[in-house]
Amino acid sequence: MEYCIEITKNGPPEVMEIMKTPIKSPAEGEVLIRHKAIGVNYIDVYYRNGVYPLANLPGKIGHEASGIVEVIGKGVKGFKEGDRVAYVSPSPGSYCTYRNIPAEILIKIPDQINFETAAAMLLKGMTVHYLFKRTSNLQKFHTILFHAAAGGTGLIAMQWAKLIGAKVIGTVSSEDKIKLAKKYGADDVINYARNDFVESCLNISSGKGVDVVFDSVGQKTFYESLRCLKKYGLMVAFGNASGKLPSFDLGLLNGNLFITRPTLWQYTSDEIELKTTAQELISLVLSKKIEIPVFQSYPLVEAVKVHALLEARKTIGATILKP
Repeated sequence: MEYCIEITKNGPPEVMEIMKTPIKSPAEGEVLIRHKAIGVNYIDVYYRNGVYPLANLPGKIGHEASGIVEVIGKGVKGFKEGDRVAYVSPSPGSYCTYRNIPAEILIKIPDQINFETAAAMLLKGMTVHYLFKRTSNLQKFHTILFHAAAGGTGLIAMQWAKLIGAKVIGTVSSEDKIKLAKKYGADDVINYARNDFVESCLNISSGKGVDVVFDSVGQKTFYESLRCLKKYGLMVAFGNASGKLPSFDLGLLNGNLFITRPTLWQYTSDEIELKTTAQELISLVLSKKIEIPVFQSYPLVEAVKVHALLEARKTIGATILKP
């Protein structure tokens, strides 16, 4: 049976339903992909619970997957049937067995990278790429604070920051995650469930604070994250795991701090930007300088369970679904 995960209303994980779906021929400029693995990202939760509204309901969720090209649409060049590919789509809908995707956002995957890794690496890895190389211009003399350091994006960030040579302070929600974040490159890790991360961050930095805070948590950590910045520090708010950021008084920036709210879609909206970003990430994975840690793999039909685990902070590293 070919199927997809669909929601008819916003809400908890249980609003996701398995729906039979026909296989449609690709339109001009598209290819039909048979999914082999599907990436799970916290943005999927945002679309499911309504933090980010879907264009229409019933609607689909999921932004990332890998698979095999089955059918080539009219006008498509550079791809053929049987190609191994992966994609990150700004339009939700990857929680399915087959999908038609614009060829311009497809990335060819080398044989040395398996489908599970390919499905887990693009959204998270390209996010780290733009955060470090383009949003913050991270340098080896910088000290950073990275929230959710043991998550899928966090573990890639720990490794990439160490490649650059920056000092990394991570935050996590449990003692087990402290060991994991350090294993992947964090210099210091704070369990924010037990300790005041502002006080801990300032102690670690000898009272100076950090050059950059990368905050994907959102509402619960926003004001405290600002307090961790040194003079001329940059606050990079790139997620809303605990809820959207509130409106705030610009005076909180003290006349010397900076803040930005970047998104992956803006940094990969141009095909050249997308391919350049993806290929640099692929090169680092092939050379084993970056590992993509996939710790959880579940059947697609268990998407409800996976979302419940994700929201309960019971996952580490990356999670994938298998059709």
